[in-house]
Amino acid sequence: MGLYEELLQGTEKLSLVGLGYVGMPIAVAFARKIKVVGFDLNAEKIALYKSGVDPTKEVGDETIAASTVEFTADESKLREARFHIVAVPTPVNDDHTPDLTPVEGASRILGRNLTKGSVVVFESTVYPGVTEDICVPILEKESGLKCGVDFKIGYSPERINPGDKVHRLETITKIVSGMDEETLDTVAKVYSLVVEAGVYRAESIKVAEAAKVIENSQRDINIAFMNELSMIFHRMGIDTKAVLDAAGTKWNFLKFFPGLVGGHCIGVDPYYLTYKAEELGYHSQIILSGRRINDDMGKYVAESLVKLLIKADRTVKGAKVAILGFTFKENCPDTRNTKVIDIYNELKEYGIEALITDPEADAAEAKRLYGIDFADMADIKDMDAVVIAVNHREFERFDADRISSWFGATADKKVLLDIKGMLDKKEFDKRQDYIYWRL
Repeated sequence: MGLYEELLQGTEKLSLVGLGYVGMPIAVAFARKIKVVGFDLNAEKIALYKSGVDPTKEVGDETIAASTVEFTADESKLREARFHIVAVPTPVNDDHTPDLTPVEGASRILGRNLTKGSVVVFESTVYPGVTEDICVPILEKESGLKCGVDFKIGYSPERINPGDKVHRLETITKIVSGMDEETLDTVAKVYSLVVEAGVYRAESIKVAEAAKVIENSQRDINIAFMNELSMIFHRMGIDTKAVLDAAGTKWNFLKFFPGLVGGHCIGVDPYYLTYKAEELGYHSQIILSGRRINDDMGKYVAESLVKLLIKADRTVKGAKVAILGFTFKENCPDTRNTKVIDIYNELKEYGIEALITDPEADAAEAKRLYGIDFADMADIKDMDAVVIAVNHREFERFDADRISSWFGATADKKVLLDIKGMLDKKEFDKRQDYIYWRL
């Protein structure tokens, strides 16, 4: 009897190493079908899950409370499982080189608790070669077992889109790979238990790793192109969204939009690819150009705000500015690698201490990572300028009267930056007391 059948019968368990925005929904999905051990180093997070609280808001408190996942911060519990999925983040260092510390640490923990006959599948986004060249030696060293003989490995890149209730684990085709045909077959069957959209069998682990890293690189480059167009069209006095709406009527025009590119995928993954390329003697041109544009967008927004304050005859130094939204994307509490902090920091250079409010964001995380204390919506009044930085659903209910209440009564010109164009531009353009701007 194979491992897949043993998982189905309940004589073997599956483990999830890393229970964040990606790992936790995977654990919960598998627990509907088989026995699951959910491991995370963060004991506070484990305590929340055990008490039925979902800090990621990905599946909701009720689902967490009802789940049969065995949540634990005790690594020895991993010995009870024989199919392991590693879903830890892969960030970059300040110099944009890959930070493999989390995936190396997870490999060490798993290696210490690896048993014979196990299959280990990595989901973390990496450059081609990391699974076999970096993770396998760690697993072997820590376990004393031999890869290919005592345990097998695979790779199946995560495609979960945090905050997205439509494109979920179940509805997105899953790329799977294994070190040999037998492993590939087991990995494909196991994931097919939860992925309704089906699996795609990549021909090798390196192909699967490469496929994932180019998905986000492609998106990054396309958004960078839109951001560059936005900067050009602003100089021409043309509205970028209007141009894109017109161009978008052609069947093969790709629908991308300008914006801040943060988070731990699109803003990070391209650097993994270019790092490996540099190692092999190739210096990226297109990919790194796109990264430079997107990394500078927070600065561009802040500079545009300062110019608009001057246009509105407001004093720049000490100006009262509010920023609505701090997460890296809408309807998601995750603030890691948010580009909104770049706007905040750049405004500080001009002597502006902006108020930030975000009803969706993880306030404790923002405090820990950035030293930011969020303001209440009630604190937003007598402002010289307001920036809607993230398109949370919560913000869609704001009408012109509510927005006007945020500004000072003496403000002849209210400076409103609607970065991603959530509001009706025409409504604010026809009002004499507003200077409206969007990317």
